[in-house]
Amino acid sequence: MRRFELIAPCHFGLESVLKREITDLGYDITKVEDGRVTFAGDAEGICRANIHLRTAERILIKTGSFQARTYEELFQGTKDIPWEEFIPSDGKFWVTKAASVKSKLFSPSDIQSVMKKAMVERMKQTCHVEWFAESGASFPVRVFIMKDEVTAALDTTGESLHKRGYRKLKAKAPIAENLAAALIMLTPWRGDRILVDPFCGSGTIPIEAAMMAANIAPGMKRSFTAKSWEHLIPAREWREVTAEAEEMIDRKIDPDIQGYDIDDEMVSISRENARLAGVEGMIHFQRRDVKELGHRKKYGFIITNPPYGERIEDENLPELYRTIGDRFRDLDAWSLYLITAYEQAERAMGLKAAKNRKIYNGMMKTYFYQIPGPKPPKRN
Repeated sequence: MRRFELIAPCHFGLESVLKREITDLGYDITKVEDGRVTFAGDAEGICRANIHLRTAERILIKTGSFQARTYEELFQGTKDIPWEEFIPSDGKFWVTKAASVKSKLFSPSDIQSVMKKAMVERMKQTCHVEWFAESGASFPVRVFIMKDEVTAALDTTGESLHKRGYRKLKAKAPIAENLAAALIMLTPWRGDRILVDPFCGSGTIPIEAAMMAANIAPGMKRSFTAKSWEHLIPAREWREVTAEAEEMIDRKIDPDIQGYDIDDEMVSISRENARLAGVEGMIHFQRRDVKELGHRKKYGFIITNPPYGERIEDENLPELYRTIGDRFRDLDAWSLYLITAYEQAERAMGLKAAKNRKIYNGMMKTYFYQIPGPKPPKRN
């Protein structure tokens, strides 16, 4: 079966989490860079990566790379890529996004225009036609230029992988599903341990945790651009990988996962999103102020994304984070994992994190404070 060089972009700071996921799927990592992981895979690998990976943004097929400091070099380098090996003569193709860092070429619109023209010239020569109807399947192209090194790739995913398909209703500033999954994976939490999110919003962290506990693949309820690329990925591959994912679900698990929010509407939204994700019976959502946070059992986890405001000087933030610290100290042998852009979080909570991981949520720099508690005694 044909092998591809596959690229999986992710949030900056979470490359190690994605690398572990890809390795656990059984694929060989070939390169790790800021914000993306490259690995080798076949048609089945494309399907499995799209359906199973929780922390990736999308899955790209690398088509070529070259140096370009001028638009003429960009044109020629793009034209030299064997696009006809990926795109049929009736395919609809365009450069959907161009990103440039520390490079001579930096205008996204100009990069997109030049590369589209070069692709058309290549396809004219190899397909022996002068005009393309572009009436067939879609083949969006993404390009990264880093220090004048151009990397072109086909997007197999379409809408970002963080869009699982269950979150029809949202909070005002929801955490992305793939970021929520990565945060959980950065903790020792497993499905047999207690998890509470006291600022659950639209329920993303509890829902992602429940999907992990039940081993529900995140991409099972959505579609992908490459499903129409049957010359590269036979339809049976998608069917077989989806059936495999269905068989792996553990429907007997009964985890202790709770989500609280001070807003009744958010609680209702969380319940509906959990229903759409197929995990409504695994999570207990309720209206509760963080001041009422408590639990009678030991060794639980708080994993949360509390409000942190648009401005650091927001006068309500110190009191809010002080309450989080007070409630956490009253819990017996618990662990706290909290992501925020509020740089005074530790001081306000009166807690010192064992680890503080910097993660970029889009363009916003955030901090993932990790305060692990003691491990529970081993069961006989």
